[in-house]
Amino acid sequence: MKKNHPEFQYLDLCKDILENGADKELFFNDVVLKEYAEKGEKPPFIRSVFGRQMRFDVSSDFPLLTTKKTFWRGIVVELLWFLSGSSNIKPLLTENIHIWDEWAWKHYQMWDKEKKITTQEEFIKKLTELPPDDPFVVKWADLITIYGRMWRRWPAKDGREIDQLGWVIQGLKTKPDRKSYVVSAWNPDFIYEMASEGQKSHVPPFCHTMFQFQVANGKLNLGLYQRSADLFLGVPFNIASYSLLLLLVSQVTGIPPGEFVHTFGDVHIYSNHFDQVKEQIKREPFPFPTVRLNPKISDINKFTKDDIMLENYQSHPSLKADIATIGGFVEAK
Repeated sequence: MKKNHPEFQYLDLCKDILENGADKELFFNDVVLKEYAEKGEKPPFIRSVFGRQMRFDVSSDFPLLTTKKTFWRGIVVELLWFLSGSSNIKPLLTENIHIWDEWAWKHYQMWDKEKKITTQEEFIKKLTELPPDDPFVVKWADLITIYGRMWRRWPAKDGREIDQLGWVIQGLKTKPDRKSYVVSAWNPDFIYEMASEGQKSHVPPFCHTMFQFQVANGKLNLGLYQRSADLFLGVPFNIASYSLLLLLVSQVTGIPPGEFVHTFGDVHIYSNHFDQVKEQIKREPFPFPTVRLNPKISDINKFTKDDIMLENYQSHPSLKADIATIGGFVEAK
């Protein structure tokens, strides 16, 4: 495969971090540190660089990375969950998607005073088996701070819930040349010590800080600013998720898709992922696949997983690695 394959942007960034990144310690709260101690393991560190960018033209093919198998079904189900505006992981569990399990479990460990459930497996099993309206599911499956809620139900000070993405889509249909089609997830009222009572959460504060749609030369572009990026586990997911979001919004607005531009703040590799990354950068990319949407769907709220088809995806085998659940923050004294 020629060096101009778009996936080399990702592989070159992996090399850049391994060779030039700064090693930094991570913050782990007491609950997470105890888990590492019980396993007899030392917590990982990160190696990071700051301020990088990748660009993918999604007008013809689709940037689902091929140098390792990427979990496509999880990407689709998670994005549709975000678009629903839900902050409760129950719909993911119903689809056997466990991307956010650890964060619900950490939330339970931090805030439940009785702590009758002692393992994550037991906790997730209970959430999965109970109906969505069960009080335990309503309370403990709710992550409070999650992208879908900020995108579709941003809590305004007057009690309204603002549909940022809905506003963007309507604007693109009527005034496509405006420069203000931004969706923000960064809400200080939910973050760290700044959060209001009842809004505190140990879910990490919005790695995907904001994204912006822009129309140029008759094509719809999407730019994401990501303040913090786990390059090995998270970024392949993020590239595909926002590229898919671009395709969905393109279809419902009738504006052909252009580029997805991915801008990073702190982009890093966890120390317990180094070996896997070194293996991945040895691999040659395959041609990117394509994504086909059900052309009958014209409402962003109407897409289902069956309306989104991945075609001609060829990849190298998957590379497994543990996620480092950092564990939130320490309350200000």
